[in-house]
Amino acid sequence: MRKRILITGASSGLGRGMAREFAGLGRDLALCARRLDRLQALKAELEAAHPGIRVAVRSLDVTDHDAVFRVFGELRDELGGLDRVVVNAGIGQGAPVGKGQFALNRAIVETNFLAALAQCEAAMETFRAAGQGHLVLISSMSAMRGLRGGLTAYAASKAGVAALAEGIRTDMLRKPSIRVSTVFPGYIRTEMNDGAPAAHTPFIIDEATGCRLLARAIEKEPNKAYVPWWPWAPLGWWMKRAPLSWVARLN
Repeated sequence: MRKRILITGASSGLGRGMAREFAGLGRDLALCARRLDRLQALKAELEAAHPGIRVAVRSLDVTDHDAVFRVFGELRDELGGLDRVVVNAGIGQGAPVGKGQFALNRAIVETNFLAALAQCEAAMETFRAAGQGHLVLISSMSAMRGLRGGLTAYAASKAGVAALAEGIRTDMLRKPSIRVSTVFPGYIRTEMNDGAPAAHTPFIIDEATGCRLLARAIEKEPNKAYVPWWPWAPLGWWMKRAPLSWVARLN
């Protein structure tokens, strides 16, 4: 059992929802995000609901790479080790390339991919030293293909996350005590997409259901997981093979 779990981006959305799910399973939690006030409120909520667990929180901007290593180390020491790290922190909507919004698209790539690399480096240093662990990277169904408009940089960043996870998993083929999972969520209603037109978020599910399914999938420690499996696993297969003009209609 992975008793001590670190989650980044835990102050809202999927990160907060997964923290609630794992707390319900009796796990100790290390929670990071930029908004410390939200983390402290979540810590109080979880400890009141589940008195037997420990919850450690730290303010962390994952684009501060030095801080990632420092905070991961502090949380590891506070909990006496880490058994699972969920690389979840990320940001969303960008702009079409060439429309004068380079700074916005750069921030997406830096937050979703470069910062994910820093988190993986910090997590894997701990796992390699301990000889065990479970690294989880939250990618997206957007990673299946290049997408147009405001999703171009986002899809590219999440494809990078998926490739990063697969590369680390390949490194660990001879070390089965260290597992690496890539999770591809479909549309799950969170603050990030709240208010988006239904036509732009097909097959969307509510946050509580989505986070329950995410936690359930992560607990199985698969190489890859599509959440929810239906319809996203079949759609993922289709997206990788469909003509680009058809994929363009998805967004």
